[in-house]
Amino acid sequence: MMVKLTKMTPFLFAGAAGAAIAFAPVAGATPPPPPPCWNADGTPCAAVGNAGPDGANVAIPGGPVGEAGPGGASGAIPGGPVGEAGPGGASGVIPGGPGGSAGPDGATGAIPGGPSGSAGPGGASGCIPNVGCATIPAP
Repeated sequence: MMVKLTKMTPFLFAGAAGAAIAFAPVAGATPPPPPPCWNADGTPCAAVGNAGPDGANVAIPGGPVGEAGPGGASGAIPGGPVGEAGPGGASGVIPGGPGGSAGPDGATGAIPGGPSGSAGPGGASGCIPNVGCATIPAP
C-alpha cells in the first residue's frame, strides 16, 4: 500500500497545481462594482458631494455641510456647531454655547454668561462675570 501512495503523490501535486492555474484568472479578476445605493424608503440615494483636485465638498439636504481644500476646511451642522480651519488659524462656535478662535496672533474664547479671555504676543486678558477682569502684559 505504501508503494502505491508514493507513486500517486506526483499526481496529487499535479492536480493541485492544475486547479490553482485554472482558478487564477477568477482570483485575479476585478471585483464587481458595489450595489446601487438605496434609502430606507426605497428611493435611490442622491449625490451629496463632490471631490476633485481642488478639494471636496458635501451637503446633506437638511443636514451637515462641509468642504475642504488647499486653503483649509469648514463644516456646519444646522442649528449646531460650526467650525473652520486654514492657514490663518481656526475657529468654532456652538450656538448658545462656547466659541473660540486661534491663529498666529493669538487665541480667544468665550462662554455666554461665563468666562472669556484672549491671549497673544502682547499678553493675556480675561473676565469672569461677577468676579472681575485681569490683563497681564507680555514680558
